[in-house]
Amino acid sequence: MLRYQRGDARAFEVLLSRHYQPLYNFLLRYTGNRATAEELLQDVFTRVVRSAKEYKKRAKFTTWVYTIARNITIDHSRRQKFRRHRSLDEPVGQAGEGRAMLETVADDSPTGLGDRSLADTQFKAHLSRALDAMNVDQREVFLLRHFQNLGFKEIATIVNTSENTVKSRMRYALEFLRNALADFA
Repeated sequence: MLRYQRGDARAFEVLLSRHYQPLYNFLLRYTGNRATAEELLQDVFTRVVRSAKEYKKRAKFTTWVYTIARNITIDHSRRQKFRRHRSLDEPVGQAGEGRAMLETVADDSPTGLGDRSLADTQFKAHLSRALDAMNVDQREVFLLRHFQNLGFKEIATIVNTSENTVKSRMRYALEFLRNALADFA
């Protein structure tokens, strides 16, 4: 980021290649919708470009960029509360039908097909419903920790709270998932 800040355009390409997929996966898990995740990802990188001059290396770049991503998802969620119609991108069907949130994550396998056994699919659908039912603050910490592999200190900076609060939210998230997924143990 510091190289990009000094005018090195190739440095932005490096940032993009390093952070595009992990940020996309975070946004996808947060929103549950590919089109929305892609739109928000564009907003994240637009904000990175606009804020480049103000960037100061106080923490890791990932902390800074995930804070931007989190803020954008919160803004998006607030805007969605005021919508009176259903999104055209929303999965169709009765409750529980349609594509599960975790099944929409891009597959990194060479064939793009991955192992999709019936039990695995059922577990992912159950996990997706459990994540949807989880407290928003706990889900946020769980997603950042488990899927983005961020440390508690980094997550605390991103969500603007203490590290102990983050650890507590993670503990409650794991306890919630343990109970919600007891049938699969």
